[in-house]
Amino acid sequence: MKIIILGAGRVGTSVAESLVSEANDITLVDMAPDRLLSLQDHLDLRTVAGNASHPSVLIKAGANDADLILAVTKSDETNLVACKLAATMFNIPTKIARIHSANFLAYPEIFSSDNFGVDYAICPEQIITDYTEKLIEFPNALQVLDFAKGKVSLVAVRAFHGGPLVGRELRELRQHVPNVDTRVAAIFRKDSPIIPEGDTIVEAEDEVFFLAAANDIRSVISELRRMDKPVERIMIAGGGKIGRRLANALDKAKEKNYQVKLIEYDKRVSQSLAAELQHTLVLHGDATDEGLLENENIAEMDMFCALTNDDENNIMSALLAKSMGARKVLALINRSAYVDLVHSGNIDIAISPAQVTIGSLLAHVRRGDVVAVHSLRRGAAEALELVAHGDAKSSKVVGRKVSDIKLPRGATIGAIVRGLSATESRGWNNEKGKEPHDDNAQVLIAHHDTTIEAEDHIIVFVINKKLIRQVEKIFQVGVGFL
Repeated sequence: MKIIILGAGRVGTSVAESLVSEANDITLVDMAPDRLLSLQDHLDLRTVAGNASHPSVLIKAGANDADLILAVTKSDETNLVACKLAATMFNIPTKIARIHSANFLAYPEIFSSDNFGVDYAICPEQIITDYTEKLIEFPNALQVLDFAKGKVSLVAVRAFHGGPLVGRELRELRQHVPNVDTRVAAIFRKDSPIIPEGDTIVEAEDEVFFLAAANDIRSVISELRRMDKPVERIMIAGGGKIGRRLANALDKAKEKNYQVKLIEYDKRVSQSLAAELQHTLVLHGDATDEGLLENENIAEMDMFCALTNDDENNIMSALLAKSMGARKVLALINRSAYVDLVHSGNIDIAISPAQVTIGSLLAHVRRGDVVAVHSLRRGAAEALELVAHGDAKSSKVVGRKVSDIKLPRGATIGAIVRGLSATESRGWNNEKGKEPHDDNAQVLIAHHDTTIEAEDHIIVFVINKKLIRQVEKIFQVGVGFL
């Protein structure tokens, strides 16, 4: 696939690194020649220096025969103009724009073919906010990812000493939760993947990924580790785009009864937030100020979320909050090297914005009908939601039992959702939430004798992203299918 990426920031660079490894023809456009030169030295791609919204720059980047344009510069206006040019001048089939402003997202007609021609508008800040909300809702989990319009969840937990299943074989999970069907998709032990079998023994500190119906995940988590009490007291460091969105979401979640405090260093921003948030205590100050944290009873906090724009401040404030007694701490960290350093340390969860966001972009690049992609293990693994099309003659999966599908070793079919309506998603996240649940859909945890039907949504876990291309080929229908 010939892909043009506009913007060589963290998101653009992360997507480029991922797609280059999959034998795509990538051209990266940015205003900074030095940054492009550095990327060209270690990635197999073309680079073009210039303004991404200028037709001449797009022509030089190969827009005349591109398959996809991914506009992820820091400017919403540049991204929108570039997509408009891609649609009207170059007839590029797929246009994706990164949009920061909630004001743009509130008016989806802006993205229509009659206006800016954006096929999918993605808001990284909202994606990260939704991701963080899930971690607050399930404080025992390392990751909680939704598939099939929220019907199925993929959850990562760390098995703790004393957990009911620790030291036992996986097949015993059914005995512990007899009324819940679940599938362990993968286990990572000391950063090495283990393909789970019935006789696999769970050890303490294992990172266990399992799939279950969304309503059942608490029951399964309880078998792998001690259940923490629900999160009620939350402190947020940083009132920027993400901190503000999270505070707003928690402020409006009346049924959860959250008690939220927000610390913002900029006085004018803190005053604006105080006027905007009705049920949140907004504090003007420095989140790395030990005295401030002590005065605001940091030791009583169930969750501390460091969400400023500064990696170092996030790391230091999270470490300080943890040392002063906060039950769980979360830090937003942009630099991948920092994420690797703090992982498994005193910071409970390190969120990489690029890795959280990249899945929303990859879903539109994958071959076949891919509805959702989630990047896991800091990009090493992936989980995909694919739709099975065709019939027994044209498809390698339809009409076949799971045990008969020849997936590469390391790829696992974890769950199947049947009867999900084929509603179109524009790919953008708005303030009101996601698509409505499909009440008629049926969640089937995959077993060896489960048979795939046409239009089933299949959740596949891949422990090594190098296997992605093989998985995609298996789910593609033959050329004779109409």
